[in-house]
Amino acid sequence: LGDEPGVGAAFKMINQLLAGVHIAAASEAIALAARQGLDIRKVYEVITASAGNSWMFENRIPHVLDGDYAPRSAVDIFVKDLGIIQDMARSAKFPVPVAAAALQMFLMTSAAGMGRDDDASVARLYARITGTDLPGEPQT
Repeated sequence: LGDEPGVGAAFKMINQLLAGVHIAAASEAIALAARQGLDIRKVYEVITASAGNSWMFENRIPHVLDGDYAPRSAVDIFVKDLGIIQDMARSAKFPVPVAAAALQMFLMTSAAGMGRDDDASVARLYARITGTDLPGEPQT
């Protein structure tokens, strides 16, 4: 990746920026689909075959569909990493408004007691604050 110290860490943070944003967007999309009364399993099937798909959507949304939030990658990891990205960007005087919005969603999810749960729990936060039903969550 390069001979300079910190280059590998910077590469990792660029990856984590994309991963965090994609998880937050996937969570928002599936929760909105549920709120609209759509069959979220069908939404998953359609999106994974469409241009809106991402690796994170394809990997994390099955956790939501199964109501399984056992941690594979915890919410608090993205609180940490997106915070590092904010610091990195601030030092470079570079705006990262989309990453900042994703960080706020992970922070809210953590503050709601789900910090150690799977990062797909961002969808649970959306469900809870909007009164939307998701598998494995108490019915509203």
